[in-house]
Amino acid sequence: MMKRALALLLCAGPFACGGPRAGASCKTNGYACEDNSNALECRSGTWVVLPCYGDGGCTVAASQVSCDMSGDNAGDLCATSAEGKGMCSASGKATLECRSGVLAQTGTCSSCTVDSGGQLVCSP
Repeated sequence: MMKRALALLLCAGPFACGGPRAGASCKTNGYACEDNSNALECRSGTWVVLPCYGDGGCTVAASQVSCDMSGDNAGDLCATSAEGKGMCSASGKATLECRSGVLAQTGTCSSCTVDSGGQLVCSP
């Protein structure tokens, strides 16, 4: 179950990888913030943009990148560390799951919420 913000491992510290930018080459697995609303993940030797459209955006604290995905929708890229994890859509009307690096809609609801145990609740 993916919570509102996904904690991602940073390659060594904020911009320790030489100020990565989308599309630039990279040699290590890891994450960085490109700006306030986008994280970067090193995939197959290239920095790929991961949207962080939630109010918390992309932040770095204690050598971890945190990406607030609560505003993301189906079709947006998601971190490989989120693979198979679910969340509610930004509208609260659908469930999403990270599949093959992309958020896929897995259901529709009148209301999607996360209960106190961290489980998705999709009301018909």
